[in-house]
Amino acid sequence: MFGLEESRQYYVCQRYVRMNMGINGLSKIVSNELRRPLLNGDVFIFFGKNRQMVKLLCWDGDGFLLYQKRLEKGTFELPRFRPDQKAVEMSYRTLSAIMRGVSLRSVRYRRRLRIDNFAVSQIADYQ
Repeated sequence: MFGLEESRQYYVCQRYVRMNMGINGLSKIVSNELRRPLLNGDVFIFFGKNRQMVKLLCWDGDGFLLYQKRLEKGTFELPRFRPDQKAVEMSYRTLSAIMRGVSLRSVRYRRRLRIDNFAVSQIADYQ
């Protein structure tokens, strides 16, 4: 089903991408440059050079989904790129903040308990 949720893994391509690329071109970048598996449900995030457009590519079980957002005014604030890495994992909360226009420099997340899916299944099996 359509949707991006917190349970998925998100990876930002660490270089700007031509925004005229579609599913085929972006999936080649994921395979050849990022060296990540395409069909496991991860979401790959690509930004244009002028930072007014973003594309998100993910496998949805039986086909690819390509989300695109273009800002009519302003730009997306990006996390700092790491030149030594091809793709950097990003949290869903950070992606959500970027998409809403929240300044990443001013955001400070407070500590919270975080239990991954494996730990939840272990607790459920124990009870």
